[in-house]
Amino acid sequence: NRNHPSLFPPARSPLLADMSFQESPRAAEEEETFYVHCRAAYLAVFRSSLANISSKQQLCRVLQQAGRNPSHATLNKYWTNRTAKLNFDDFCEILKCEKKTEEIDLMRAFKKMDVNGDGYISHSELEMALTTRGEKMTNEEMNAIFSLADVNKDGKLDYAEFCRLLVSTVEQCQMAALERLEADAKQKRQNFGSQSYSPPKSSGSSASDCKGLNVHTWVLIYQVDVFTVYWPRTSVCLNVTGLFVEQEYFLLFQEWNHSYVKGCFFLEDDGSISSLQYQLHLPQKSSVYLTIQPLSLSNRPDKPSSWMSVDTALFVMMAGGTKEDSTLVCFTESNDKEKCVWKGELNAGTYNLLPFTSGCRLKKRNKKSPSSKPVDLIHRSDTGEIDLTRELREVLSDIFEVIDLDDNGLLSLEEYNFFELRTSGEKCDKDAWAICKENFDMRKNQLTKQGFMELNLMEATEKDGDPADLWVTLEAMGYNRMLELVEACPFQIDVHCESTQLSIQPLSLDLGPKLLNQAIQKSITSRTGAKALRGHDNVFIYTFKGENRISSLIANKSNQKVTVHVNNEQSRNCCSSRGMTVFAVEVPARTKMVCQHVLPICEKQDWTYNCVETILSST
Repeated sequence: NRNHPSLFPPARSPLLADMSFQESPRAAEEEETFYVHCRAAYLAVFRSSLANISSKQQLCRVLQQAGRNPSHATLNKYWTNRTAKLNFDDFCEILKCEKKTEEIDLMRAFKKMDVNGDGYISHSELEMALTTRGEKMTNEEMNAIFSLADVNKDGKLDYAEFCRLLVSTVEQCQMAALERLEADAKQKRQNFGSQSYSPPKSSGSSASDCKGLNVHTWVLIYQVDVFTVYWPRTSVCLNVTGLFVEQEYFLLFQEWNHSYVKGCFFLEDDGSISSLQYQLHLPQKSSVYLTIQPLSLSNRPDKPSSWMSVDTALFVMMAGGTKEDSTLVCFTESNDKEKCVWKGELNAGTYNLLPFTSGCRLKKRNKKSPSSKPVDLIHRSDTGEIDLTRELREVLSDIFEVIDLDDNGLLSLEEYNFFELRTSGEKCDKDAWAICKENFDMRKNQLTKQGFMELNLMEATEKDGDPADLWVTLEAMGYNRMLELVEACPFQIDVHCESTQLSIQPLSLDLGPKLLNQAIQKSITSRTGAKALRGHDNVFIYTFKGENRISSLIANKSNQKVTVHVNNEQSRNCCSSRGMTVFAVEVPARTKMVCQHVLPICEKQDWTYNCVETILSST
């Protein structure tokens, strides 16, 4: 079904055929390399080079895998209303016509907007270019691009660095496709026969160093003196080990309805962990893809987030009239790097989404470092005027990002009250919110980040610069005196639905873990059999062994409480949520209790779980 005759030249004349035999070895080698790159890009999207491109979106993705950055106009040139499909040969011909976007082309486009020639583009300059020229964008899309590109959060875009990162990301994406193809020997034989090909060495980091590389496929191109923008609302993530390729996720879920919400795990004074809980509403039955993962805050990209190693999971319960009516539906078990995922089908209805972390990697620490001086929160100008320090403003920016649950850049009264309940235990009523509206920067009756800064500055000013209340707020949000986030873990929940719209709403800051504990218990007892403790027919151990977590539960079915001694000393490369290798658990009569959660200390090494439980005493 060849709908592009211009892509396919007529058969060569005998003279041209004879000339083809005169091609130099260098030209033949270049042609061979070209087709290898074509196949690697094609097989990063499709399982076989015999598969056809069946949509404009697929054409866009496979061109991007080949290092091209197609605009709407480019895509429309090759995918018209008459196009039903394109095959691999068509794709190769397109690549011959569409050259890679070079860094110099991108730089030339940005320099057109850099009015004062200082190497930076302001928010307003970018907005003017992206919303009024070329393939126009909405303000929301423009703000999304700027928030990603403004890595320093200084309101300016360093476009030279931005172009360098974009081009290097495209190169790494191509290298990842080549290495994946080379690693898959069976696929290589199917598509290359006996031909052997080794990917070229990269001058920078190799593709194998790019596990989890997020290639945000928004593209900036300068064409015909018009700054053109293409913004697919998806991302590609390649794990080039060949064990898991999220390209499948990219292909499968790009057309599904998607919603996400943010939250945070907080360590309480007693060592327990609390977080918001959420409610998911599905108006009709649908296939669903759920993920939860730690959230990397963007304010200080040069400083890695220590909490990114914290394990996360999500339990889904059917929302009943009472907590006792709730039924465990599913929970995330599979892991893809930091993400914990579940794929399946959910009926129409309302579900409780219960975030969970084991506590193995989020534990109480000494917030005050005796050898370090606390960071200053307040400074005074030469005239005595009080202001917030740069360090505090960076942290407040991160806090704003965490409590902005719907990620719209504004705090609603509900979102602000989650923050207030966490830090002061009190809510801000509508009258107080109206006062905030009069005194602080608001938009659409919601608090902006600038307004949030102004509010904290006012509180410091009212205390004449005394930072005591600010420290109470910061410690409640998990920060120590060095302004390090050590007792909290921000996270993000994503929900994709195939055939229906969806909505996610936060429920409460759950200081009582009853519903989550009920879900954890059911997840353990439903997946494993019971083992009676030696000499005690009414005391049982359930041990759930998941992909990256082991959880055990003690069920005491006797009429008296028991004390169970737990010994993990024979385990290797394991850490327990109890924080020790040997401990005792007291289990009341006729109850179940989660004994411990166990994770590997180092995920790259083998780990062995060997736990011995014995009854110490009973009364």
